[in-house]
Amino acid sequence: MNKSFFLQTAPTPTFPSLLGALGDPMPGKIPVRILVISTPFGVNQTIHTLHALRFADVSLWSPLLPAPNPGEVMSILTRYLSANS
Repeated sequence: MNKSFFLQTAPTPTFPSLLGALGDPMPGKIPVRILVISTPFGVNQTIHTLHALRFADVSLWSPLLPAPNPGEVMSILTRYLSANS
């Protein structure tokens, strides 16, 4: 039995860098991104609920972006942690 297939590795997929697409992080800070994916109503409802809980202001979320699944959108919030923690 030929076992050479065990030695082959799948090529690493290349995707556009999400970090590059969203901008460089702040110096000395570690970006943490929160992603919400749902219907437009679901995403907006979640963003407003998190705002009511004082987690993040509505204006800090990205505009609604197309999501991989039909009928769904996504929004991204970037928060920063101190790199010295």
